[in-house]
Amino acid sequence: MVQLADSPDVPSDAGPPERAEADSPRQVMNQRVVLMLALPIIGENLLQTAVGAIDTLLVSRIGDDAIAGVGVGAELVFFMLAILSAVTVRATVLVSQAIGSGDRDRSNRLARQAITWGILIAIPLSIVGYFATPSLVNLFGAEPDVSQYAIDYFEVIAATSVVLLLSFLCGAVLRGAGDSRTPLKAAVLANIVTVVLSSALLFGHLGLPEWGVAGTAWGASIGRGVAAAFMLVMLWRGKGKLSIHGRSGWRPERKVGKDLFRLGGPAALEQGMMEAGFTILVAIVATIGTAALAAQQISFTAMSLGFLPAIGFAVTATALVGQSVGARRIDDADTALRITGRWVLIWMGVGMLLYVFAARWIIDIFSNDPEVIAAGTSGLRAIGFSLPLWGIWMVSAGALRGAGDTRSPMIRGVITVWLAVLFAFLGVHYLDMGVGWVWGTFIVTSPIAAVGNMLAYRKKSDELRRNFEIDPQPLVAPAHQP
Repeated sequence: MVQLADSPDVPSDAGPPERAEADSPRQVMNQRVVLMLALPIIGENLLQTAVGAIDTLLVSRIGDDAIAGVGVGAELVFFMLAILSAVTVRATVLVSQAIGSGDRDRSNRLARQAITWGILIAIPLSIVGYFATPSLVNLFGAEPDVSQYAIDYFEVIAATSVVLLLSFLCGAVLRGAGDSRTPLKAAVLANIVTVVLSSALLFGHLGLPEWGVAGTAWGASIGRGVAAAFMLVMLWRGKGKLSIHGRSGWRPERKVGKDLFRLGGPAALEQGMMEAGFTILVAIVATIGTAALAAQQISFTAMSLGFLPAIGFAVTATALVGQSVGARRIDDADTALRITGRWVLIWMGVGMLLYVFAARWIIDIFSNDPEVIAAGTSGLRAIGFSLPLWGIWMVSAGALRGAGDTRSPMIRGVITVWLAVLFAFLGVHYLDMGVGWVWGTFIVTSPIAAVGNMLAYRKKSDELRRNFEIDPQPLVAPAHQP
């Protein structure tokens, strides 16, 4: 029996595998299928990113120190998400492959196990993150006022990281099953709650206390909690391809946990190492001054918005390639990558033009400080030029993960980011360069990941194709009964 390379979908102790046709008619992979999944994901990511953008915009009314402080706190949030991605990435891959093979019972059990293991990770992470916040913030070497704003912001996010994890994890399992509309609806709810509560708690409106920067963090956390609750209810009702209804399958299973981390571990390590690189970039910029740090945060916020199409199409590639691999239809997987790659280039090309030619206008929205505007404009233009390369990098990495390979994109991603960190450090400390140089380093390093991932996917695709020609039928493992 030929099994999927690097894919632990079929437990080694499950006994003789059973064959079954998928429980739904074959869905032809085409542009409509890709866009129907990708566009809601992009919309959801837009709304998820808007939470951070709202925080940045609101605190900009306090001053540059507050913007810089939230920027430092946001870097720590991204680092925390990188750790949690061990579960979210693997959950998408496992669920998508189970759905593709037609094994509904297994996909439902995997969804329950992913939520259970995610909570088990998030609780100690919340405790450690809360008490370690001052020490973590001080690593950036920012000015005292900036550091205090960062502490106020991140302490709240760290303490409530369980809802942060659940909101991302529920979206991950739903997207793995091909449902991107429910996470989009949840993101709409999250943003409504965030806009109202963040503004009210920042300035003490609507009869609520005035908590300053910490208030915006509470607003974002409560918003994410509402989103997570909505998705959990929808999963419990089981209207779509997934259902977590019932008492069985919730107790953490050691083998499933091992499966979740075996492929998710490299993805988490990749994200962790990359976020560590971005954190070092922030620390490098902090040595230039508060104005540069504020410009860095504004540029990063704008960059996060610019990355939304790439993230959406990357997640789509992971889900659709995973489903195709689970059904042993490698031609569909190749088609999914080709379509997502084409669309990501179109969207990121538009983003490049916008950021290059409208950079100053965008920075003006967040600040009226001439020094911040000058630094932010150069940084945003550099980001714009690198967007198409980031798009190919992210989509090809998503396709590789869907096919079961998270190790090679991890290596290329880490090399790409840390080379950029090295170039940024040399430029800032020895050539007196600014924020534009820091972001411009990715124009040089991004081809390592973009081109390398595409070549690796072609090799992986050929390997799977040979396997599937020997054994073309979908493989469905018997659902494990806890």
